[in-house]
Amino acid sequence: MMSIDIKNHIRQIPDFPKPGINFFDISTLIAYPGAWRAAVERLADAIKPWAPDVIAGIDARGFIVASPVAVHLGAGMLMVRKKGKLPGQVSRAAYGLEYGTDEVEIQADAIKPGQRVAILDDLLATGGTTMAAAKLVRQHGGVVVGAACLIELAFLNGRAKLDMPFATLVSYDTE
Repeated sequence: MMSIDIKNHIRQIPDFPKPGINFFDISTLIAYPGAWRAAVERLADAIKPWAPDVIAGIDARGFIVASPVAVHLGAGMLMVRKKGKLPGQVSRAAYGLEYGTDEVEIQADAIKPGQRVAILDDLLATGGTTMAAAKLVRQHGGVVVGAACLIELAFLNGRAKLDMPFATLVSYDTE
Protein backbone atom coordinates (compact mmCIF):
# COMPACT_ATOMS: atom_id res chain seq x y z
CA MET A 1 0.00 0.00 0.00
CA MET A 2 1.26 3.45 -0.92
CA SER A 3 2.29 5.72 1.93
CA ILE A 4 -0.04 8.70 2.22
CA ASP A 5 1.22 12.04 3.50
CA ILE A 6 -1.72 13.37 5.53
CA LYS A 7 -0.30 16.90 5.48
CA ASN A 8 -0.73 17.02 1.70
CA HIS A 9 -4.49 16.65 2.21
CA ILE A 10 -4.98 19.52 4.67
CA ARG A 11 -5.82 22.85 3.06
CA GLN A 12 -4.78 26.12 4.65
CA ILE A 13 -7.07 29.11 4.21
CA PRO A 14 -5.53 32.46 5.13
CA ASP A 15 -7.54 35.16 6.91
CA PHE A 16 -10.38 32.85 8.00
CA PRO A 17 -12.49 33.30 10.07
CA LYS A 18 -10.87 36.73 10.47
CA PRO A 19 -7.80 38.56 9.17
CA GLY A 20 -4.53 37.21 10.52
CA ILE A 21 -5.86 33.69 11.22
CA ASN A 22 -4.63 30.77 9.10
CA PHE A 23 -7.40 28.13 9.07
CA PHE A 24 -6.40 24.47 8.77
CA ASP A 25 -9.24 22.85 6.82
CA ILE A 26 -9.77 19.08 7.13
CA SER A 27 -12.61 18.99 4.56
CA THR A 28 -10.05 18.22 1.86
CA LEU A 29 -8.73 15.31 3.96
CA ILE A 30 -12.11 13.72 4.68
CA ALA A 31 -13.15 14.13 1.02
CA TYR A 32 -10.36 11.80 -0.12
CA PRO A 33 -11.20 8.24 1.03
CA GLY A 34 -7.66 6.86 0.92
CA ALA A 35 -6.18 9.69 2.98
CA TRP A 36 -9.14 9.73 5.39
CA ARG A 37 -8.89 5.97 5.96
CA ALA A 38 -5.14 6.29 6.56
CA ALA A 39 -5.69 9.12 9.05
CA VAL A 40 -8.34 7.20 11.00
CA GLU A 41 -6.21 4.05 11.09
CA ARG A 42 -3.11 5.96 12.22
CA LEU A 43 -5.00 7.72 15.01
CA ALA A 44 -6.54 4.42 16.12
CA ASP A 45 -3.09 2.80 16.13
CA ALA A 46 -1.68 5.69 18.17
CA ILE A 47 -4.29 5.49 20.92
CA LYS A 48 -4.90 1.72 20.96
CA PRO A 49 -2.10 1.15 23.54
CA TRP A 50 -4.01 3.42 25.95
CA ALA A 51 -6.89 0.87 25.88
CA PRO A 52 -9.74 3.41 25.93
CA ASP A 53 -13.28 2.29 26.71
CA VAL A 54 -14.69 5.57 25.40
CA ILE A 55 -13.57 8.16 22.89
CA ALA A 56 -14.57 11.74 23.78
CA GLY A 57 -15.01 13.82 20.61
CA ILE A 58 -14.89 17.60 20.97
CA ASP A 59 -17.50 19.75 19.20
CA ALA A 60 -17.69 19.89 16.24
CA ARG A 61 -14.95 18.63 13.95
CA GLY A 62 -13.73 16.37 16.75
CA PHE A 63 -16.95 14.37 16.26
CA ILE A 64 -15.86 13.65 12.68
CA VAL A 65 -12.51 12.37 13.94
CA ALA A 66 -13.70 10.51 17.05
CA SER A 67 -16.58 8.55 15.51
CA PRO A 68 -14.64 6.37 13.06
CA VAL A 69 -11.77 5.93 15.53
CA ALA A 70 -14.22 4.70 18.18
CA VAL A 71 -15.76 2.23 15.71
CA HIS A 72 -12.29 1.07 14.61
CA LEU A 73 -11.30 0.41 18.25
CA GLY A 74 -14.63 -1.05 19.37
CA ALA A 75 -15.00 1.77 21.91
CA GLY A 76 -17.97 3.90 22.83
CA MET A 77 -18.09 7.58 22.02
CA LEU A 78 -19.26 10.61 23.95
CA MET A 79 -19.76 14.14 22.76
CA VAL A 80 -18.09 17.11 24.43
CA ARG A 81 -20.38 19.89 23.21
CA LYS A 82 -20.45 23.64 23.27
CA LYS A 83 -22.67 25.13 25.97
CA GLY A 84 -26.41 24.68 25.48
CA LYS A 85 -26.31 21.90 22.86
CA LEU A 86 -26.96 18.78 24.96
CA PRO A 87 -30.31 17.64 26.39
CA GLY A 88 -30.79 16.50 29.96
CA GLN A 89 -28.58 17.11 32.96
CA VAL A 90 -25.09 18.32 32.01
CA SER A 91 -21.80 19.27 33.61
CA ARG A 92 -19.82 22.27 32.33
CA ALA A 93 -16.20 23.37 32.25
CA ALA A 94 -14.87 26.75 31.13
CA TYR A 95 -11.77 27.32 29.05
CA GLY A 96 -9.92 30.42 27.95
CA LEU A 97 -10.09 32.03 24.54
CA GLU A 98 -7.95 34.80 23.13
CA TYR A 99 -10.55 37.29 24.39
CA GLY A 100 -12.67 35.84 27.20
CA THR A 101 -13.88 32.34 27.95
CA ASP A 102 -16.24 29.70 26.60
CA GLU A 103 -17.67 26.49 28.01
CA VAL A 104 -18.04 22.87 26.99
CA GLU A 105 -20.31 20.29 28.55
CA ILE A 106 -21.07 16.59 28.71
CA GLN A 107 -24.19 14.77 29.78
CA ALA A 108 -24.09 13.88 33.46
CA ASP A 109 -24.48 10.14 32.74
CA ALA A 110 -22.03 9.97 29.81
CA ILE A 111 -19.19 8.39 31.78
CA LYS A 112 -19.16 5.57 34.27
CA PRO A 113 -16.60 5.76 37.10
CA GLY A 114 -13.37 4.05 36.12
CA GLN A 115 -13.94 4.20 32.36
CA ARG A 116 -10.79 4.86 30.36
CA VAL A 117 -11.34 7.88 28.09
CA ALA A 118 -9.26 9.16 25.17
CA ILE A 119 -10.04 12.72 24.06
CA LEU A 120 -10.00 13.38 20.31
CA ASP A 121 -10.25 16.56 18.30
CA ASP A 122 -9.29 17.68 14.84
CA LEU A 123 -6.74 20.24 16.02
CA LEU A 124 -4.72 21.14 19.10
CA ALA A 125 -4.03 24.87 19.40
CA THR A 126 -3.68 26.25 22.94
CA GLY A 127 -4.84 23.08 24.73
CA GLY A 128 -7.70 24.82 26.55
CA THR A 129 -10.55 22.83 25.06
CA THR A 130 -8.78 19.52 25.59
CA MET A 131 -8.08 20.34 29.24
CA ALA A 132 -11.72 21.43 29.78
CA ALA A 133 -12.85 18.08 28.35
CA ALA A 134 -10.39 16.26 30.63
CA LYS A 135 -11.75 18.15 33.64
CA LEU A 136 -15.30 16.99 32.83
CA VAL A 137 -14.22 13.38 32.33
CA ARG A 138 -12.41 13.39 35.67
CA GLN A 139 -15.32 15.05 37.50
CA HIS A 140 -17.43 12.05 36.56
CA GLY A 141 -14.88 9.46 37.65
CA GLY A 142 -13.43 8.75 34.22
CA VAL A 143 -9.71 8.16 33.71
CA VAL A 144 -8.18 10.28 30.94
CA VAL A 145 -5.71 7.95 29.24
CA GLY A 146 -4.60 10.40 26.57
CA ALA A 147 -5.56 12.90 23.90
CA ALA A 148 -5.01 12.91 20.16
CA CYS A 149 -5.74 15.04 17.13
CA LEU A 150 -5.10 15.20 13.43
CA ILE A 151 -3.29 18.54 13.54
CA GLU A 152 -1.10 20.20 16.15
CA LEU A 153 -0.23 23.89 15.91
CA ALA A 154 3.08 23.41 17.74
CA PHE A 155 3.91 27.12 17.62
CA LEU A 156 1.06 27.76 20.09
CA ASN A 157 2.63 25.32 22.61
CA GLY A 158 -0.70 23.73 23.62
CA ARG A 159 0.96 20.38 24.24
CA ALA A 160 2.77 21.91 27.25
CA LYS A 161 -0.59 22.52 28.97
CA LEU A 162 -1.71 18.89 28.67
CA ASP A 163 -1.33 16.53 31.63
CA MET A 164 -1.86 13.34 29.65
CA PRO A 165 -0.14 11.44 26.84
CA PHE A 166 -0.69 13.15 23.48
CA ALA A 167 -0.51 11.97 19.86
CA THR A 168 -0.89 13.85 16.60
CA LEU A 169 -0.56 13.00 12.92
CA VAL A 170 0.56 16.38 11.58
CA SER A 171 2.41 19.23 13.25
CA TYR A 172 2.92 22.79 12.04
CA ASP A 173 5.80 24.74 13.59
CA THR A 174 4.90 28.14 12.13
CA GLU A 175 1.72 30.05 11.38
